[in-house]
Amino acid sequence: MNKEDLKRDFILLNTGYAYHNADWNWKNVHSPFVRIHYVKNGSAKIIREDGVYELKKDHLYLTPSYITHAYECNDILELYYIHLYEDSKKQISIFDLINFPVEVEANPLDIQLIKRLIAINPGRELQYYDPDSYDNSATVAYNMALQQKSPIAFEMETLGIIEQIISRFLAKAVFKNEQIEERILKSLQHIHKNMDHPIDIEDLAEICFLTKDHFIRLFKKEMNCTPGKYINQKKIETAQLRILINDTNIKDIAYGLGFDNISYFNRLFTKITGETPGKYKKRMQL
Repeated sequence: MNKEDLKRDFILLNTGYAYHNADWNWKNVHSPFVRIHYVKNGSAKIIREDGVYELKKDHLYLTPSYITHAYECNDILELYYIHLYEDSKKQISIFDLINFPVEVEANPLDIQLIKRLIAINPGRELQYYDPDSYDNSATVAYNMALQQKSPIAFEMETLGIIEQIISRFLAKAVFKNEQIEERILKSLQHIHKNMDHPIDIEDLAEICFLTKDHFIRLFKKEMNCTPGKYINQKKIETAQLRILINDTNIKDIAYGLGFDNISYFNRLFTKITGETPGKYKKRMQL
């Protein structure tokens, strides 16, 4: 895998400063967007399946998209936040390839960069801190419209700042496998490029010049899940993002992702997200 395989564009959604007094308490946050927090002062916790993280002053915290988590705050907390959309352009998410640390110590430049990010992106502050109030169609559409209106110089500077902040985590990140097996990487690229079509396991095996059984075993060894489970997970994540960003009915989204059975799509969506596509869309359009 070379450096070109890891380059991604990130679109800024929200950034700002927040002061909390035991009021940063949210459960079951499951967002299509990446969150970065810089702790200026105070204490709180980010709770994830892989552990509980006590927030520390002058540290940065990264929560990738689709990571179910919770926030717990029983005292004063001052922090800066950055919310991002990873525009993967049908590539594999960088978070599927690399294990990023949750926490890194910030350096003195980071707070200056974040303050500059806020200064050149006015109007991106959160009005309310309930995740349901900003992870919704109207807010995302508004923020993307602001991004399109941003002067090109500020847009370039914004991307540069975001890359610098993410580089703090990347410096201490590790590949999920030191080197993903080349054939499996090829199959992953095929999956993401063909997300809008039915994806057959036998076709993936053929691309890799393997038998179906051998391919499934190798995929599971490299990715810690079966190819079928991976494909379903990524299709439903794509469906979540399209429901959020596009004003498209659920049936068209399902067909657009290669599902020819709407009932199956609905069952799969509910199994993976914990709610029906209809309920998810209604909540996102509040």
